[in-house]
Amino acid sequence: MAFKKVIRSKKIYPLLAALMLFGTTVMAQDATTAVAQGTTTPGSPDSMANSAMWTGVLYYTLLFLVGCVCLAIVGRILKVYDITQKMQGKKGINWNGFMGIICLVFLIAGMYGAFWSIFVQGSMKLPVAASAHGGEIDTMFNVTTILTLIVFVITQILLFGFAFVYRGSEKRKGYYLPHNNTIEKLWTIIPAIVLTVLVVFGFFTWQKVMNSDEQKGDLNIDVTGHQFKWELRYPGPDGKLGTVNYTLSSPLNVLGIDFKDRYSLDDLQADTLVLPVNTPVRLNIHAQDVIHSVFMPHFRVQLNAVPGLPTFFRFTPTITTAQMRVETDNPNFEFLLYCNKICGGIHYNMQKVVRVVSQAEYQDWISHQKPYLTPQLKQQLKLASEKSVPAAASRLALNN
Repeated sequence: MAFKKVIRSKKIYPLLAALMLFGTTVMAQDATTAVAQGTTTPGSPDSMANSAMWTGVLYYTLLFLVGCVCLAIVGRILKVYDITQKMQGKKGINWNGFMGIICLVFLIAGMYGAFWSIFVQGSMKLPVAASAHGGEIDTMFNVTTILTLIVFVITQILLFGFAFVYRGSEKRKGYYLPHNNTIEKLWTIIPAIVLTVLVVFGFFTWQKVMNSDEQKGDLNIDVTGHQFKWELRYPGPDGKLGTVNYTLSSPLNVLGIDFKDRYSLDDLQADTLVLPVNTPVRLNIHAQDVIHSVFMPHFRVQLNAVPGLPTFFRFTPTITTAQMRVETDNPNFEFLLYCNKICGGIHYNMQKVVRVVSQAEYQDWISHQKPYLTPQLKQQLKLASEKSVPAAASRLALNN
């Protein structure tokens, strides 16, 4: 009834026209602004892509509105036909049968669409797990998906099937069932048991996966996000990372490393997140401006990077990059670290290559990385003279 009132209202048509005019104006302003700022040029691929995007949005919006109007018109025509039949003393439209058939069609079309999405779009699932805990995460996800799919199929068949089979008819009278203890017990106890199993199974799996306690032999790596880049910090020969203090951040000391901590003096910087295979890795996750999110889909790793609140994720990579290149038949394959939060305009480009290598390859790679304590930073911190630098810093020469 409310929808019919809206359709009959004379105010709806000026409103639709105003929305269309507003959308066109916004598109024109965005295109003009992009060209004026130099981010796109007329006729460029970016400009054409933006235009195509807006055209697509406007097209489907108008298509939806036209569909709604057509549906309303058909409904009014059927209503008039029904009233005309009754005025002539004839039998009107059997609306109960009509709605029952619609429910049956919706059930068949809906089931087809659901299974089509599973078998066609299901291929876009997460890639093969390349970490020790990845298999457990996948098992938990698959069990939950299968159980919920079974429940979905049963409930939809019962819902729309009953609406069709037991649609209103003059030949029978609806039966009113006020209460049934057996039915109440069934639909309370069975879901409770299933959910309890899922929750307990998920709880222990999650506890095991999210065990971020530092253990002996772990490789500690700092991953710090800021718009729009990931900064990496590895421990030096002492095997420990020094402390950081955001108040010490500067163009030369981006992470705000506190070099009064002797463990900071040999910390290393890197452009690629290189990990030794089958070695436990503990990511110390930080953010300097807004919330970011460390996301490495192959390793089933995802955790937010929150400003002022360090978080941690501990995992063990089990497949090297070289092995994945063979498995995927892609010689250019790389694991990637993404930001899974919409953290700003260039969020989509906030990526870092992750490379899993053998232990020997890792040792060779780490020996060639440069320290954070560069000569320029030494000068800025007045650590230029060898006498003023603690003995631990002398080992920095091994990495230069």
